[in-house]
Amino acid sequence: MTKLTAIEDIKLSDYEYTLPEEKIAKFPLENRADSKLIRYQSGIISHHRFFDVPDFIPEGSMMVFNNTRVIPARLIFQRESGAKIEIFLLKPLHPSTVINEVMLNSSSVIWETFIGKLKKWRENEILQGEISIHGKTEIINARLVDRELKHVEFTWSGSFIPFVAIVEAAGEVPIPPYLNRKATKEDKSRYQTVYSRKEGAVAAPTAGLHFTEEVLQNLEEKGVKKEFLTLHVSAGTFQPIKEEQVAAHPMHSEQMVFDLETIQNLAAQNGKIIAVGTTSMRSLESLYWFGLMLKLNGKSVFSIPKLYPYTHLENLPDRTEGFGVIIAYMQENNLKEITGSTEILIMPGYEFRVCDGLITNFHQPSSTLILLVAAFTNGNWKKIYEEALDNNYRFLSYGDSSLLWRN
Repeated sequence: MTKLTAIEDIKLSDYEYTLPEEKIAKFPLENRADSKLIRYQSGIISHHRFFDVPDFIPEGSMMVFNNTRVIPARLIFQRESGAKIEIFLLKPLHPSTVINEVMLNSSSVIWETFIGKLKKWRENEILQGEISIHGKTEIINARLVDRELKHVEFTWSGSFIPFVAIVEAAGEVPIPPYLNRKATKEDKSRYQTVYSRKEGAVAAPTAGLHFTEEVLQNLEEKGVKKEFLTLHVSAGTFQPIKEEQVAAHPMHSEQMVFDLETIQNLAAQNGKIIAVGTTSMRSLESLYWFGLMLKLNGKSVFSIPKLYPYTHLENLPDRTEGFGVIIAYMQENNLKEITGSTEILIMPGYEFRVCDGLITNFHQPSSTLILLVAAFTNGNWKKIYEEALDNNYRFLSYGDSSLLWRN
């Protein structure tokens, strides 16, 4: 395995490029699968449309999708004075830190948040708003329980109404800040994948936005297997790298959920595994490291640090063995699913343990996602991006796509 002995030499300035404003896709295409697709394999670049993607996935391959669902995480409350206070949900704290559990909770919840115009929110002031659920007016209350940490408690008047219904009724879709526009009605459906199921993300796993039911059906007819995991994308995905020495970047933590059957199918997969999106990629690679931690320690907390553990070891197990350790652990503990967190920062020098292919959009300059693409393409990211810019590809969340194969 490649030893990461020179991560201090990875400099931010080597992963910059000029992204003209007109190349940023401000709105989605009418048909998801009409987006352009760059295919990169064995150093060769070719140009296609996304609806052609089933032609390029070998029979017997497995594609892994992130089924997280974006919640309308931007809540706007209006004080009696008329001043508006925005509360942006970041991560749950009570009654659980597990997002899926909190979204289904029907009593009070506490979240860590970002608060716009915090100074206007007086001590002990309870903000109120009216929402309509199933034709009935409900009252939602927001109370600031920790001003410094921006912890907010939400309560609501209706009994047996889950928190997910509250935010669906009250919130706005948190489209990416670089779009420089307000969310529209169209964004509520288009800023979701067609297979989104598990509420809790504040940003979409955008590689999946290109898939339609027809494309998924064509993949199935070809004999391509599908598996789903959940990584709830956090607002940290938009956090720029500010340190020239990229290893010093404070990587954000994101919550992952895998079920036992998915891990069993991953372990049994003999063909290629293609991650749909960097979130799926980071989750799958993190899952491998958790298996190794279990193998070495007998038991372990499913929490993967930024600089991936045990890279100094030789003769690491393959993905089948690594996943097999997790399967045995879950069966011993009667677990049908497992929840963990990851801060993994994948950058050049990383040796991929799970994924053979990656479907992903075109990312912001000097971002952690550019580092991941650079690692996966053995440093050829700039060639791919220059080709995309020269051929008028649309960039970022609502932009075009790429299918990358590991060299």
